[in-house]
Amino acid sequence: MASYNRVILMGNLTRDVQLRYTPGGTPVTEVGLAVNDRRKNQNGEWIDETTFVDVTFWGRTAEVAAEYLSKGSPVFVEGRLKLDSWEKEGQKNYKLRVVCDRMQLLGGRGEAGARSSSSSHDEYVESRDAHRDEPTGIGSDEIPF
Repeated sequence: MASYNRVILMGNLTRDVQLRYTPGGTPVTEVGLAVNDRRKNQNGEWIDETTFVDVTFWGRTAEVAAEYLSKGSPVFVEGRLKLDSWEKEGQKNYKLRVVCDRMQLLGGRGEAGARSSSSSHDEYVESRDAHRDEPTGIGSDEIPF
């Protein structure tokens, strides 16, 4: 059976980027992304809904995110869904997140989160290890969060 796992999101960061490194030296960060949706309810009134999504950046993508993004920054993310599971106090826990394969910085100078004064164009970053969950040699137990 064929399958396809692709996610495309555009939203704003919910917190500042905290860059970390695995014991092997690979950059990694997990950010929160707020994605807004506006629709009409049954009464014809507009309602706004926000969905919060955790996104993991690896390698150069994580470094660029840490350098140029901060809380409130608009960003476009393409990646895939990954279900993490762990057991804590005998209880099985699950968390669905997006592993970023490509990121596009949105906005120009002077907008929320834009730290670069030398560039007014959007920046696009693609992960070299887009087909993997983690870069080579990194296991889930080595992720620093």
